[in-house]
Amino acid sequence: MSMGTVAEGPGLSRERIVRSALAFIEERGLKELTMRELGGSLGVEAMSLYRYLPSREALLDAVVEHVVDDLYGDPGVLLTPRDGWQDFLVRLAHGVRRIARTYPQTFPLVASRPPAAPWVRPPLRSLRWIEAFLAALTGAGFSDRAAVDAYRAFSSFLLGHLLLEVAARGADIAVAGGEQALGPQAQAQVLASYPVLQRMSGLMAQDRADVEFEESLENLLDRLDRLVAVRA
Repeated sequence: MSMGTVAEGPGLSRERIVRSALAFIEERGLKELTMRELGGSLGVEAMSLYRYLPSREALLDAVVEHVVDDLYGDPGVLLTPRDGWQDFLVRLAHGVRRIARTYPQTFPLVASRPPAAPWVRPPLRSLRWIEAFLAALTGAGFSDRAAVDAYRAFSSFLLGHLLLEVAARGADIAVAGGEQALGPQAQAQVLASYPVLQRMSGLMAQDRADVEFEESLENLLDRLDRLVAVRA
């Protein structure tokens, strides 16, 4: 090999790099991901990666795109409604939730990367999915205004619930300088001053993610149903 040549390694491709970056984030966390570290995990020098992705930022964008595109391979998600718009949104919501639960360390990245346009809201940030969403609702009788409002409400619902859920599963969603959780002993000391909260701490700590997700999704669908009736 000549002095200026960088070995690429067997089978190196953009797809392999992105998949490896995703696995790296899930195993070691986003903060640990650098082109040098990723190259090392692939058995190549960092310069080899730049032939496929020009920067770490481009790599992160590619990871987000790859994760969101998982929806297309989800058999439970539909591109167009089959049994009404409510069924369409329920399937889509659960599909996004499956992504969050499969990639809990990466989901905050999906939620925080700069969008392709200022009106695009995560986590349903693929233009193709937004198109499918708006087409599904306007085809079901929503006005354009109501469909846009529905997209915003749906996005807010998913972000609020799923970021909390992945945080409970150990994902790092805190900004720099965020406070660390208190240990059990410190928690007991703090709760000693709050007898009602101390009494209910067991209930507060229960994992009700499944129930809360379903109840909130049902409430959202009821709200959208009223929305289309008023604004159509």
